[in-house]
Amino acid sequence: MQRAVLLGGCRAAPMAGGDVGELLVPFMPTIRVPKTGDRVYKSECAFSYDSPYSEGGLYVCMKTFLGFGREHVERHYRKTGQSVFMHLKRHASEKVTGASGGASPKRRNTKLFLDLESNGDLNNDDYEYEDEAKLVIFPDHYEIPLPNIEELPALVTIACDAVLSSKSPYRKQDPESWEEEPQVSKHANSLVQMDNGVRIPPSGWKCSKCDLRENLWLNLTDGSVLCGKWFFDGCGGNGHALEHYKEMGFPLAVKLGTITPDGADVYSFEEEEPVLDPHLAKHLAHFGIDMLQMHVTENGVRDNEIKPRVSEWEMIQESGMKLKPMYGPGYTGMKNLGNSCYISSLMQAIFSIPEFQRAYVGNLPRIFDYSPLDPTQDFNTQMAKLGHGLLSGQYSKPPVKSELIEQVMKEEHKPQHNGISPRMFKAFVSKGHPEFSSNRQQDAQEFFLHLINLIERNRIGSENPSDVFRFLVEERTQCCQSRKVRYTERVDYIMQLPVAMEAAINKDELIAYELKRREAETARRPPPELIRARIPFRACLQAFLEPENVADFWSSALQAKSAGVKTSRFASFPEYLVVQIKKFTFGLDWIPKKLDVSIDMPDVLDISHLRAKGLQPGEEELPDISPPIIIPDDPKDGAMNRFMDPPDIDESSVMQLAEMGFPLEACRKAVYYTGNMGAEVAFNWIIAHMEEPDFAEPLAIPSYGAAAYSGAGGSGALGLDNHPPEEMVAIIASMGFQRNVAVQALRATNNNLEHAIDWIFSHPDAEGNETTSEALDVGNHVNANSLAESDPEGPTIKDGSGRYELFGFVSHMGTSTMSGHYVCHVKKEGRWVIYNDLKVCASERPPKELGYIYFYHRIPS
Repeated sequence: MQRAVLLGGCRAAPMAGGDVGELLVPFMPTIRVPKTGDRVYKSECAFSYDSPYSEGGLYVCMKTFLGFGREHVERHYRKTGQSVFMHLKRHASEKVTGASGGASPKRRNTKLFLDLESNGDLNNDDYEYEDEAKLVIFPDHYEIPLPNIEELPALVTIACDAVLSSKSPYRKQDPESWEEEPQVSKHANSLVQMDNGVRIPPSGWKCSKCDLRENLWLNLTDGSVLCGKWFFDGCGGNGHALEHYKEMGFPLAVKLGTITPDGADVYSFEEEEPVLDPHLAKHLAHFGIDMLQMHVTENGVRDNEIKPRVSEWEMIQESGMKLKPMYGPGYTGMKNLGNSCYISSLMQAIFSIPEFQRAYVGNLPRIFDYSPLDPTQDFNTQMAKLGHGLLSGQYSKPPVKSELIEQVMKEEHKPQHNGISPRMFKAFVSKGHPEFSSNRQQDAQEFFLHLINLIERNRIGSENPSDVFRFLVEERTQCCQSRKVRYTERVDYIMQLPVAMEAAINKDELIAYELKRREAETARRPPPELIRARIPFRACLQAFLEPENVADFWSSALQAKSAGVKTSRFASFPEYLVVQIKKFTFGLDWIPKKLDVSIDMPDVLDISHLRAKGLQPGEEELPDISPPIIIPDDPKDGAMNRFMDPPDIDESSVMQLAEMGFPLEACRKAVYYTGNMGAEVAFNWIIAHMEEPDFAEPLAIPSYGAAAYSGAGGSGALGLDNHPPEEMVAIIASMGFQRNVAVQALRATNNNLEHAIDWIFSHPDAEGNETTSEALDVGNHVNANSLAESDPEGPTIKDGSGRYELFGFVSHMGTSTMSGHYVCHVKKEGRWVIYNDLKVCASERPPKELGYIYFYHRIPS
């Protein structure tokens, strides 16, 4: 029997068979057949988490193939005028149990919608389904039941069949899908590796061309360590790994920091995609990396670690306790899509913050009304959708009384149809990112910074909720030999605390445990009960305060490399302080590992004593001189070198070369590009470059604008108008930014290319107004108040008291960030709540000492 569906307050009118074709004629131009590459969203609304399982079903636009719940389909109709939708509804009912205890024969199990994501709360073996599909024509809500081959025009029938049989938009046939699996590289079996004696250490890597220390790739042919390319979210590098391939033709590289016994991220430059290398262990061993030293079980951990890790999993998930389920607004769980718990845990903490609730859920009507035609590709729409799904209570409803009584009588828990699936959100925020677009486990801290970057780039007018995390860090660098100092400031969003293992208060117990563990391992007995290192929080805070050595420090006071140390303090305190415990590291055997420690994190944290004080009486600043530029080959090959401040030119060397008959300007360039290393080295440079057409042209130094060295006693100087170098402006403009914005950013950062790009991302509303250089030149010593005043849209840095209270933390279980599981604890309405995927319960023993990322809010003074 066909169900009657109430739409828009009126019952659909019955249609006579002959009228169906005539009714559709005016709408035929708006009905399309899905083509290859079209995404058909038939399992989830673009604005909500309604689906064919929902009471109102799902409406799929027959032109754009976007899905809409009953509350949002009218908006799409008003905005686009699109009138024809396919309405999908799936009815699920429990199988009837026969007299013998088994399931009776199925009454009906008609599935019309192929490849529809199943509801995680419904066990397919216990339920049978009845699907209902119909065409609905707006605004009168005329219904045409499907299938209806005899009465529908052929084009409409083909379009309907294509929609019903379409694959999920997240499947691997979509080249941009995050579920795409890499294939074995054609170079893996025949890769030739150079016997050049290169050995790669387990840490401390940097690009051999530009000294970057992130996004580094090891070339599997010659062992070169080079940086990757710049990604859309601002991470990445200068593309030296790709340049090396173009120059040498060595095709395969592995990303450092991703190597585990299970594999690593391998990229083929020739095939232009991530690939698999079945011989990766052998290829890495060639450079001294033993990735298979650890015996791996199915879950990716060592056999002798399974027992100790069970304790961690039980404590963090509060296993063995009867936790009371929580329902209603703010107590909605999130489905685990397979290693997506790092996203779910972090977003539960983020949307417990009032500023994020106001920015996205409070502005939801405006965000939805002004969303683009494809809301699935709009960051603010998807954030508002996620926030509403978590906070509305619409997807977190308690079971009815009769079901509760049944569960108590049967002493079993029956899953409820609750929670949301963040599939659309994950697909969008991870798009284009090499790590988050994969289906592997990731570091929640890295995703936090990635999310902040997306929020910064998609501000809602003048409102930027990530302002609550932003703070200024004052870095004090001191030359150990001259004792002179330099103070600089940078923006950060997270406080990273080192683990002070040497400060463990139970060292004797740890030593005894290690002896018993080794004895048990030798005797093949079960390991003893785990003894976890207990670290005082104050010891970790003290380790944060300690000076750290600066690698490759060049002292401007000595004009040479020297020993240097750096300390960091807070130049401002954020409204919400995010603290990461740096538990993850690499062992000497190249195996990523986690420090299994317990830290007594305080409920109330006071870091007021960490406030920066600036230059102190008696301190002498390091001269503002940059290191010499040494370019042994072609100076045109080093993009980074072109933007460093020049050293003084050794005029005596210049004159020696000039007396040999070489042009004066060529001599100046030779001495400059060889870093004042003497006339002999400069002479070799002249011999190598004398055939170049610009050999005798004046030396132009980009960081000094249009000024150049000229004449025997000439010196470079900044132009009075402080106009940035055209080459820098062109580079930023080539990234898609307006020229006037590039000029403004460079002026605001003293012509520092890297800082200028950061400035643009942190000032998305900048329009390149020709403001005076005095107003824009914030320099390296800007304080929080002046920075706040320089932003007409509102304060960028929200400074205040350094006293905080803990309200949430994200915990990790497992041996590394590339495996394991995340859960989140948040304090709501005076009590702690645990969010473990779809399960949301009142916490009995929140494991605050085992967390990974902690969230504190400022205590009003």
